[in-house]
Amino acid sequence: MKLGDFNYLFAASSSRRLRGGDIGLRILSVVLAVGLWIFVNAGERGSVESLTVPISYASLPQGMVIVNHPPTQVKIEVTGPRTLLSLLDPERLTLKIDPASLAPGQSEIKVYPAMFNVGRNTTVTSISPDQLSLDIDRLVTRDVPVHLAVENEVAPGYTISSVDITPPSVTMIGPSRSVLPLTSVSTEPLDLKGLTADTSRSVEIVPPDPTMGLSTGHVDVKVNVAEAITDREFRAVDVEVKDSDFKYRVEPKQATLTIRGPAVKLAGLAPKGLAYVDANGLAPGSHELPLQVTVPDGMQLVRQSPDKVRLRMYHEKLTTAADEHPS
Repeated sequence: MKLGDFNYLFAASSSRRLRGGDIGLRILSVVLAVGLWIFVNAGERGSVESLTVPISYASLPQGMVIVNHPPTQVKIEVTGPRTLLSLLDPERLTLKIDPASLAPGQSEIKVYPAMFNVGRNTTVTSISPDQLSLDIDRLVTRDVPVHLAVENEVAPGYTISSVDITPPSVTMIGPSRSVLPLTSVSTEPLDLKGLTADTSRSVEIVPPDPTMGLSTGHVDVKVNVAEAITDREFRAVDVEVKDSDFKYRVEPKQATLTIRGPAVKLAGLAPKGLAYVDANGLAPGSHELPLQVTVPDGMQLVRQSPDKVRLRMYHEKLTTAADEHPS
């Protein structure tokens, strides 16, 4: 209502013949006219409303995927009559984005006020964010070998001889930039602490990227544990003389041996009796004999020093063990 309309109402009420009982009615009419004018004009003044509007992304063409995480809502400010602004519903203003025409890679989409249907006599004056970033990639499928991740170590003296994984590979689907560079995919760590025997477990696969899909989420593994094979050097091993009927002297009296075998058994191996010469049937005199070494089953001699020893046999017969080594 314009001010002229108000003046018209006031003049019309003033032109009537006044009577003493109409004074109150006249005052009431004036108050109502002024109130109506204020209400109508206040509703027509410009107001501002802030709204949070959801964003809807249309489906991509088959074989494509959005790699990043674009915004799911946008904030706008709308100006217009307060009565019209109060009728706005953010859900009905949903911003619809169709990325079907976008090529793989990074794309920027500008958001304009015209993309919001706010109705007549209202205007979108602010948008945040006013630009959306979409990162699009091709979906690819590829078979990738499974790698068993482990933590801690097997018991001392033991080693992992082999690992069997079933299935040995899994099919992965995901963005090409993530799937194509993969050389393997790892499992959750398997604890091997203190193992001395084979073990079988089912372990989960850990995808390197949460956007990837797997043909299976777990694999069955068997870890085969064996005694570690190592070398041990024995120094100052006494050279024994077997089957001698005479007193004797052997030079050198001690040898150095390197023996290969399971670490646990080597640790408990005593050197006594490992090195010897055979004097069976030898007559008194000086003899150069090969140093012989005997090792338990499952072990082997790697090297020895010396290869030969000199054995001097005396004419005096042995009577006691103390007589074996005359001074």
